Amino acid sequence: MGADTITSIHNPRIKSLCALYASSSERREKGLFPVEGKREVCRCIESGYSPSSFFICPEIYGSGSALPPSEGADIFYVSGKVYERIAYRAGTEGVICVFRTPGQLGLDRIETGGNPIILVLESIEKPGNIGAVLRTADAAGADAVIICDPVTDLFNPNIIRASLGTVFSVPVALCSSTDAVKWLKSRRISILTAQLQDSSPYYDTDMHGPVAIVFGSEANGLSPLWRENSDARIMIPMAGIADSLNISVSAAVLCYEAVRQRHASTCKPLD
Repeated sequence: MGADTITSIHNPRIKSLCALYASSSERREKGLFPVEGKREVCRCIESGYSPSSFFICPEIYGSGSALPPSEGADIFYVSGKVYERIAYRAGTEGVICVFRTPGQLGLDRIETGGNPIILVLESIEKPGNIGAVLRTADAAGADAVIICDPVTDLFNPNIIRASLGTVFSVPVALCSSTDAVKWLKSRRISILTAQLQDSSPYYDTDMHGPVAIVFGSEANGLSPLWRENSDARIMIPMAGIADSLNISVSAAVLCYEAVRQRHASTCKPLD
């Protein structure tokens, strides 16, 4: 362990890093956010995000291992004990990178060419659910995720962790519900609201054309604005005593139904 290795959790750089983990206001004020793990760091860089600094634990990362592209970024080495204290989760391979937050995350970053499938999340409280929906969007090949009236910042460590880094590769926009409704309608994208009341089973709903599937918050469901502007109201039938699924599971079921319908329409019948 070299003399320039950080060995104290009271080091100012370590305190600053811990503050980024703990506080969304700190992340917004500094325009920075931390990412852990080789996979997530590489995905962030590959998606065009700019690294500001690396914190490497040679004991875990391996002294001979090559770093991800780090041009222009500061590199700091930390002891195993310090890394254990600052790592947000176990098994992150001894690397944390602090990235610069991109300037704009508006609707103009979403391309709607072709026949898009878009997932819309309104005021979702739990970062882990947002991350899981992003992971589904990536797996199903959805075109974008729109987060309306957000109550947590996009670079919350739990979103990054639950998304497995797909938060960086899936096109994501942040906006108000009012702006999202106007944007979708101007592009003739059908609005399908996931709700229990006055709804039809999802498998009876045509999802062949451009669709936006909209999900409300865990506590309050969808706001009246979305209900009033929906082109179809869809539900997942529940055969047990529970009246709903976790939002991330619902998003997976409905997103893959849209994919299934499109795939089925292009398949030729067997002779």
